[in-house]
Amino acid sequence: MLIKDTQLPGVKLIEPAVRGDHRGFFMESYNESKFAENGLHLQFVQDNHSLSVEQGVLRGLHYQLNPKAQSKLVRVVAGAIYDVVVDIRQDSPTYGQWQGFELSAANKLQLLVPRGFAHGFCTLSPNCEVLYKVDALYSPEHDRGIAWNDPALGIVWPTDRPILSEKDAKHPTLAAAEINFTYEG
Repeated sequence: MLIKDTQLPGVKLIEPAVRGDHRGFFMESYNESKFAENGLHLQFVQDNHSLSVEQGVLRGLHYQLNPKAQSKLVRVVAGAIYDVVVDIRQDSPTYGQWQGFELSAANKLQLLVPRGFAHGFCTLSPNCEVLYKVDALYSPEHDRGIAWNDPALGIVWPTDRPILSEKDAKHPTLAAAEINFTYEG
């Protein structure tokens, strides 16, 4: 398992060791001791699974406020997504910056999204299934979001006409969003 830094401090791209033969493949999608060896001490408490039937479904940009903030370990088990993280830690040198990654069932890459980042994805294929572990339970009272098309962020999504939930269509811009994360560089 390779755990790689990204342009945004704290966000990690994870490449699992995949062993394959004529029968298929085997991989560890998570290994606590390997994460700890890389300074990642997380205790996951909930697994989530989403299905997006159509290509162009956009979910996000989501986060939970402190004290119920979540770190997420995201992977795709069917199809492909364009996964985006945005740094929303006030006083961070990368505040308001974003980075995108293609995660797919084929490439088996995973993304670790730490607390203090908004997260969203757009499906690149139909019948896309995404699994993600979180280190805090879902809390509706702390659930927040940022507009997928906030012009100040300038995220380049793979579609300009995404399929959105009613909730995701109404998120505020980053400048208007409620945020209580600080940078602890």
